[in-house]
Amino acid sequence: MDSGGEYADSLDKCVNAPLLKSDGIKVIQETPGGYAKMAAQAKSGVITNTVTDGPTGDMYRQAAEGLLEPIDWAKLNPEPMFEEAKNPNGFGASYYSTIMAWRSDAKPPQNFVDFFDTEKFPGKRALPDYPEFVLAFAAMGDGMTPEEVSKGLDLDRAFKTLERVKNDVIWWQSGAQPAQLLKDNEVQYAIAWSGRVLGQEGVSSTYNQGMLDISWWTVAKGITDDQRDMLYKWLRLQTNAEVQKCLLDFLPYPGPSPELEKIVTPEVLKTFPTSAENKKVQWLMPGQWWYDNAKEVEKRWNDFKLLQ
Repeated sequence: MDSGGEYADSLDKCVNAPLLKSDGIKVIQETPGGYAKMAAQAKSGVITNTVTDGPTGDMYRQAAEGLLEPIDWAKLNPEPMFEEAKNPNGFGASYYSTIMAWRSDAKPPQNFVDFFDTEKFPGKRALPDYPEFVLAFAAMGDGMTPEEVSKGLDLDRAFKTLERVKNDVIWWQSGAQPAQLLKDNEVQYAIAWSGRVLGQEGVSSTYNQGMLDISWWTVAKGITDDQRDMLYKWLRLQTNAEVQKCLLDFLPYPGPSPELEKIVTPEVLKTFPTSAENKKVQWLMPGQWWYDNAKEVEKRWNDFKLLQ
């Protein structure tokens, strides 16, 4: 199961077709995937989909509720991968970042304290209408460091920042919105997904203090030995750098291979959230903290939004 669209197309061309040719394994895709379908399969005991894609939060929730089979990394035997992509409960399929962006004619912020300082950096802000993509940055706007928020965040400090700037905010729900809002001069600053703002005319951005995150494949608990053997061949193929380069023809989110940067142009590499230069100035989303604090975050977020 996967999110469909260009991602499904990329898998068909770069992974599924080669696997059918080399091993005679036919992969059937279903759209969409996600937590609810995995839970339904686990409760019924009928496994119709061996694997689904999903965000970090879903992986931790699925694992905590006993819906997943841990990955046997020795059996899977991947080609070189970034270590954080080899989670006991998930296969890190691709990387993406949430970063700051601004109109190229606006005063450039150096960090998130600057970004949320509407006096020194006047203008409207486009912010994600999703707590997991905005609260950590808001906490940094109150002075928390990237190292601190990579372990967990102080919600009081996050909401203090949002209360301070809420009259200067346009909330977005679609990834394409922030770039368009910047181009139309409806906002001057934005927090956005990297693939949506990089290379956009009239828009500047930086990976500095960005949040690095991973999209995961998670394996359904209860699959058969035959299914597992086929699935591991499919997953192992995705650790090949050339396969990951093929996937990049469809979507600008690199896979988990450190070898990938050796076979792309320097211009392309500069856009990668995983390049050595970009990775070192970012922090990794703390998935366990978000799972552990999900109920409190949801309540406080809903309370905040009700008063807008």
